[in-house]
Amino acid sequence: MLKIDSHQHFWKFDPVRDSWIDDSMAAIRRDFYPEDLEPILNKHNIDGCIAVQADQSEAETEFLLSFAENNDFIKGVVGWVNLMDPHVRERIAHYSSFKKLKGIRHVLQGEPDRAYMLNPQFMKGIAALKNYDLAYDILIFPDQLGYTNQFVKNVSGVRYVIDHIAKPDIKNGNIDKWENNMKIIAQHENVWCKISGMVTEADWHNWKISDFEPYLDVVFEAFGADRVMFGSDWPVCNVAGGYDKMISIVECYVSKLSADEQARFWGLNAIEFYKLD
Repeated sequence: MLKIDSHQHFWKFDPVRDSWIDDSMAAIRRDFYPEDLEPILNKHNIDGCIAVQADQSEAETEFLLSFAENNDFIKGVVGWVNLMDPHVRERIAHYSSFKKLKGIRHVLQGEPDRAYMLNPQFMKGIAALKNYDLAYDILIFPDQLGYTNQFVKNVSGVRYVIDHIAKPDIKNGNIDKWENNMKIIAQHENVWCKISGMVTEADWHNWKISDFEPYLDVVFEAFGADRVMFGSDWPVCNVAGGYDKMISIVECYVSKLSADEQARFWGLNAIEFYKLD
């Protein structure tokens, strides 16, 4: 069974640029490079990964593409371009010439304007992805799900994936509003979902596997086994237990799925969505 980690990050730690990594996240206040990740992937028999942007700059896109060029296990990159730039099509065209660029992401969760994705210029930038067969990763908090549903309706024909199951409030068990919105957005067949990043939305030091089951039930019921994929969110997951504990949550949950569904979840869906070679 091919296994792909569809969501992880690399960075050279910069305390100013990476100010989101505060004192409570001391475990990740350092550099994380491919040589740090490769032995972890090998330990879990994971064949490759997708490196996702963490900084909003083209320098970040180039940083990740250089790693991908020199490390075969990095199968794809989700980079960043300024989707509000009137000349964004030219920038997308430029980066699309890199074989391992598979998608683009913007940190929508951090925008003061919660409906930022509905800006006409932003949507024009997203629409340009279609011409280059690139996907778009949707990074949001639950309060943005309603806007996101409108967004994917407005810009059709793009492959979308929701990162980190839209970061529900697992720590406090809040589920109802998030569940309703996820079921609505899952009705769009071009929207997929990453089972990733969940430990950081739980009680970092006291979570248990059962905390995640109701949320996983919702995602698998809404999207089906054909539109969900595994992602670690390494190294961010290190603040809440690390790779081994994080992967144990999903291993436990998907063990009840059929062999075909497990194969799709662990690798085939990511390969199909990101068009990996």
